[in-house]
Amino acid sequence: MSEISPDLVRHLGVLARIQLSDEEVERLTGQLAVIVDNIAKVSEVASADVPATSHPIPLENVYRPDAVGEMLTVEQVLQNAPDSADGRFRVTAILGEEQ
Repeated sequence: MSEISPDLVRHLGVLARIQLSDEEVERLTGQLAVIVDNIAKVSEVASADVPATSHPIPLENVYRPDAVGEMLTVEQVLQNAPDSADGRFRVTAILGEEQ
C-alpha cells in the first residue's frame, strides 16, 4: 500500500498552488494512493530485457529525395490570383502604408 496521506496531498496542493477543500483532500488521497499502487505493480513486472516503447508499432520517417521537379510558370501561378502586378501577387497593405 502506498504512503499517500492527507498531509501529503495538502502539501502537493500548496506546491501546485491549488486550494483544496477537506472533501477534495480526502477524495484525492484515495485516488492518488490507487495511482501510486498501480505504478508500483507495473514497476514490479517491468524488466531490463524489455525495451521501453513510446508507440506499440515501430515507426520510421519516410523520406523522398529533395529534387527539383516541374515548376509552374509565372503566368500559371498568377492565373487565378485576384490581383497581380509586375509578375507578383498584389495584396492590400496591412501596415497602413505602402513599402
